[in-house]
Amino acid sequence: MKFLIDNNLSPVVANLLNQAGHDAVHLRDYGMTAAPDPDVMDRAATEERVLVSADTDFGALLAQQGADRPSLVLVRRLSGRRATEQAAIILANLDTVIDDLDAGAVVVLAEDVLRIRRLPLLPR
Repeated sequence: MKFLIDNNLSPVVANLLNQAGHDAVHLRDYGMTAAPDPDVMDRAATEERVLVSADTDFGALLAQQGADRPSLVLVRRLSGRRATEQAAIILANLDTVIDDLDAGAVVVLAEDVLRIRRLPLLPR
C-alpha cells in the first residue's frame, strides 16, 4: 500500500511502514512541511496514496468536498506514543481495513478504537 505521512507524525512512521514492505513517503521528503491541507490532500490523491495524519481537518475537508479520494487513516489519541507504536497500530489493523482504503474511506485508529467510514462522507 502507498502512504503519505503528514507532518504531525514522525518520519520514522514512514520508515517503519517502508520496512514492512509498503511505499511510504513523509511530507518532508517532498519539501511540503508548510503546505496547506488542500495541497497535501491533492498530492495524496494524485499519487494514489493513503494519507496518514493526526489532523481531523482532513476529514472535514473530505466531507466539504464530497471527495472519494484520498483515503485517510486518522491516528487519534496516539500522538503521545512513540513512532514505533503508531506504526505498529497502523500495521496491526491494515489487513482489516485494506479493502476499505482501496475503495476510499476514512479509517480512525486509536488504541482501542477502529472506525471506518466510506467516502464520500455524506452529511448526517
